[in-house]
Amino acid sequence: MDYMFEVGFLGTRAPFFMDFITIIVAILPLLMMGAISFAIAKKYKYHAIAQRVLFIVSTIVLIYFEVGVRVGGGFQGFMEGSSVSYSYALIVLILHIAISIFTLFVWVLTLTRTKKHLRENTHKKMARITFIGVLLTSLSGIWVYLLLFVF
Repeated sequence: MDYMFEVGFLGTRAPFFMDFITIIVAILPLLMMGAISFAIAKKYKYHAIAQRVLFIVSTIVLIYFEVGVRVGGGFQGFMEGSSVSYSYALIVLILHIAISIFTLFVWVLTLTRTKKHLRENTHKKMARITFIGVLLTSLSGIWVYLLLFVF
């Protein structure tokens, strides 16, 4: 596990695991757009597989992130090198966590209730909410990274 805390590859003071996760979080909306393109092309089987794979990989990345944060000293430990106000960074972090939890909940509902939502014509609405949530999670996650390791 020591490799997780070696110097990252993005040229900031972030450890390796934070750089790795930030890249994953940054490209997740693009990967989701690829999965959505299958549905637009009426390749529903590929769409379903891609969405499930993205969800599973995202869950694994989230667990990896949580382990790294806990072992690495938590939010306070990562705030030590930042010149940003603790209160401001905490507010951004809380907003990021709230968006992430909401998005996770909606994504799970979208995946697990697809047949019901298709019958009720709400799948597209739930999918849009999920995508917007993933996009906002990505942007707010990048913002937290910048606050902790760049500014």
